[in-house]
Parts: sequence; C-alpha cells; structure tokens
Amino acid sequence: MGKSESSATGADVQILESGKKLGEVIPNIATLLNRNTKRFGEKIVFQEKKQGEYKGVSWNQFYNDIKNIAFNLRRFGYSKGDKVVILSQNRLEMLEFELAIMASGGVAVPIFFNYNKETAEQLIEHSDATFVAVGNGTQLSRIGHDLPLQQIFLFDSYDSIEQPELIKEYNNLTQFDELLTSATDQDYDLNFDASPDDICLNMYTSGTMGNQKSVQLTHKNILSQQAALELIWDIDENDRFLSYLRWHHSFGGIFEIFNALYNGATVSLESSLGTDPAEIMENWKLIQPTVFFSVPVIYQALVDMTLKDKEIEKIFFHDGLKFVFTAAAPLPKNISDEFEKRNIPVVEGWGLTETSPCCTITDPNVKREPGVVGFPIPGVSIKIADDGEILVKGPNVMVGYYKNDKANEGIFTDDGWFCTGDVGEITETGLRLITRKDRIFKLLNAEKVIPTKLESNIISKCHYISYALVEGNGRSYPVALLFPNRNLLNKKGDVIDIDLEDCECPESLDQLSQCLRNCLTDVNCSLKQKFARIKAAMLIDKDLSVEDKTLTPSMKLAPNNVKKVYRAHIEKLYGADKEIKDHVYIIPLEEENE
Repeated sequence: MGKSESSATGADVQILESGKKLGEVIPNIATLLNRNTKRFGEKIVFQEKKQGEYKGVSWNQFYNDIKNIAFNLRRFGYSKGDKVVILSQNRLEMLEFELAIMASGGVAVPIFFNYNKETAEQLIEHSDATFVAVGNGTQLSRIGHDLPLQQIFLFDSYDSIEQPELIKEYNNLTQFDELLTSATDQDYDLNFDASPDDICLNMYTSGTMGNQKSVQLTHKNILSQQAALELIWDIDENDRFLSYLRWHHSFGGIFEIFNALYNGATVSLESSLGTDPAEIMENWKLIQPTVFFSVPVIYQALVDMTLKDKEIEKIFFHDGLKFVFTAAAPLPKNISDEFEKRNIPVVEGWGLTETSPCCTITDPNVKREPGVVGFPIPGVSIKIADDGEILVKGPNVMVGYYKNDKANEGIFTDDGWFCTGDVGEITETGLRLITRKDRIFKLLNAEKVIPTKLESNIISKCHYISYALVEGNGRSYPVALLFPNRNLLNKKGDVIDIDLEDCECPESLDQLSQCLRNCLTDVNCSLKQKFARIKAAMLIDKDLSVEDKTLTPSMKLAPNNVKKVYRAHIEKLYGADKEIKDHVYIIPLEEENE
C-alpha cells in the first residue's frame, strides 16, 4: 500500500496510498439531493425529538423544502456566489437552509452558535456575507445593526422570542417560514450545472493556534470523500445515526452529516446536543443507532454508565451497533477495550478542515495502536517532508484560505502537496501522529521539545487535570500550566470511571497541588531525554473558556491564546516578580529532576 518518488536529495520518499481506487464522484450537492430523493422518497432523512418522540421529515419533503428556500431567497436579492453566514445550533431549519445555499450556487458559512457578539461580527465581516441566518433571539442579539447585510433570517418564530422588542430593532429581519412557501415557478430547480470545483462551503478552522482561518471547500472536496468512504464502509439507507456533533465544525458538519445524507441513512438529532450523557442514553434507547460518531469524553461517560447498570449495558451495546468512530483525541484503552470485547469495532481517523476533513481511517481488523490513525482513504496520498511534516494530496484538499494571503503563502509545495502542519511518520500499521509542527519548541541549548507529548502524559497520569500547557521556548527548561477537572474534583455530574488504585483522590485544589508533585515526578522520570523534564508547574484555580478564546468551540486547548492570557503566570514560573490575581499553586520539581 504505497509507492516511492525521488526527493530533491535523490533519496526515495515513501508515498502512502489506499489499495482501492476512487471511482466516480457525484458532481455537486444538488445532484446528490435529487438522486437520493428519487431513491428514498418517503423514507425519513432527518428527525428531531418533540414532546418525547422523534418526528421526522421524508426525503420528498426535505428536497421540496430546500427547493422552496433556494427559490424564495431570490426575492430578497440572493444570487449565485453570495455568501451566507449561519449562526445556529443544529436543527432541521439550519440543515435545509445550508443545503439550499450550497445547492443553488451560493457559499454557506456556518459559525459557532455561541460566539460572543464581537467574535460573531468579526467573522461575518470577514466572510463578506450579504445574508445571515440565526437560530433564536440570543443569536439575533449578536448581529450588529451596522453590518452591511441585505437580510437576516430567523429560524425561531417571532412569538418565541423572549425579548419581543428585539424584533423591532431590525428592519431587515424575516421569519424563516417565509422561505418555505411554495415556489411560484413550478419549473424551478436546484443548480445541477454547478462545477465540481465550485466553492460551496467556507468553514472556519477551530483556531487552536490563534486566529481562525476560512477554509474554502468545493463540491468535489466534500463528495469525493463520501465516494471514498463508500468503498470502505457498509452504510446504507437502513442505518441510523444519533447525531450531536456541531455542524459549524468539519467533523460533524461535513464528515458525519454528509456520510448519512450520501448513503440515505436516517439522522436523529440528539436532543441534548451532546451535553447530557443521561439524555444521550435515553435517546440511544429510542433510536438504537447502528453507527455513532463522537469524541472520547462522551464515550467515556456513556461506557461508565454501562458499567454501573446491566440494563443500560444491554441498551448501549446492542446487536445492531456496527461500529463507533472516534476523533479529536485517541480513545483511552479501557474504554476501547469495552467495545473490543463485544466485537464492536472502534474506528479512528485523522484529517483537518482543510482536507474536508478525513485523510486516513484505521482498519477495524487491525489492532489499534496509540497515535496510529490508519491508512489513506481512496484517492488520498500522504508523504512525509524532510522535517517530518505530513503532506497530503487528493480531491479532498481545499482550494485555499479565504482572504488570507499570509496563511496561503507556502501552504502548498511547488508540486502541489498540501502542508498540514502536523508532524508524523509512516509505519507498517499506518500513519503515526507525533505533534503539531508549530508546537515544537527549542530550549536555550537548542534541544527540541514536543510539548503535546508531555501534556498528554500529564493528563493521562492525573485525571484531575483537564488541560495542561507546556512551554519553554528559548528557556533553559520547560514549565507547565495545569487546569483542574472540576467535575471529578467535586464529584459532580457523570464523571469518568477510571482506575484510581494509585491515586490519592484529592478533594480540593490544595490537596491536588500536593499530590501532583508525585504525578509530575513520575511523568518526568518516564522521559529518556532529561532536558525535556518539567522543572516547575502551576495549578491555576480558573477555567479555560471559549469566551476568552483559550478553548476552541470544539473545546480544544488553544495554546497561543493560553500563553497570551497567562503570560504573567509563565513568567512567574521562571522566577519573574509578577503579580497574579488568580489563586494559584506553584509546584517546584527541581529536586526530582536532578
């Protein structure tokens, strides 16, 4: 599985490819929707929970709604090429609206529904959107009156807005229901002539390393990926998805939802939107999903519930569950083992928003290894640059970043390979991820440190830590900022079932700071490279958040922003006389590192 090419130095470079060839790709979103409506007709495509029951919409109604939305948008001045921002939680209206934009020649721009007013307005302005759709009154209040918008569409009814005076403040506001009225031109249809290379989706990256970038994706980017997955997975119109992943993010908004749409499977929106494990389990009982896409923290909570209740165990690990897919971080071995002993495959993948997003998938028949994310999907090629960066080529790779010359500079090699920014290596069992290229730093002695490895080791060693940041660029040694797992510390909510055999089980931050000394010493001792050992750490009595941009909307650590917000804390660990308002605990480790 793979081939070689000659590098500039004359050495052979291994290229990793799938053993399967990518076949025909549907040309555009409109053609996909039309094809599936003819195939599936009255079958349910999407359903939401209302008054305790799931009620859905058929493919026929779904397609008719999308056509009406696209037709009626023209009454408000919408035309091909227009960019439309969508600021909403997952719901039927959002899905239909977004698909109507993409299937009629426009560019959909979904953004995180819970951004504050400043961030939402910044992204709307950057996007050059002429139209915006919002879910409810809260999101409407984040749309400034001075934005140059032709029209704002509101998914909720006016009657449901808690602040009715808000409605009067906008003279360009229209209820979404008006877009659902029957098209007066019965011959009108979607844009079947759209080129596969036409941009239809601008999706903002999560911004883990700072400012978000708008990724421009085409019909071919999205649909080539689904054509590839069709060759690997056995998913069809009989499958059931229980979905909570947010659609402003590529994992949910491209990978999961288009996988279901492409294959005609039924999507059931999880009513807590992934926020309540108990409610997820109730919905699981109703839907009995055949496949499930999620992140490790949700799997941990759900499996924990099964270990405490035999009836829940039977409901969760039901006979029809084909496989579960995990992304964002490796699934802990104890959780993975629970699926494995019941012969339910755990599939992992790797990719970026820029690659629509999937590049590799693990083979469920191969024993999973930490950090190994499998082989390329059909049509995708991978190789490793001289400096260890993973390079990708394929029909899933973006056109480029929107209005961002600086980010576009050097993002592709001269021979067309996309530079992912991830560092990895090719092994016999597939691609192994090591870290982000821009996270690696050099100490004063020029030795390189991979902070993500240290951060992962700390969190694995102490479950009472939610986030860890290791820094030391240009310094003599690394230090760490640590943020507590309050749910576990306070024993609140559905905490993870973990092995606490050697844990002191602290009940306060003071106790945690004391026992962390031993945990961090163990982490240090496990490192062969003494220069990478942490000399001091700080436990901070404060939570990272999306609001201050120290977390991304997908709840990942945003390292550059954390370093910016907590610059004084880092300086204090290096001996600077800095005043810090937060309650902190400094944990010196010099003695143990000698």
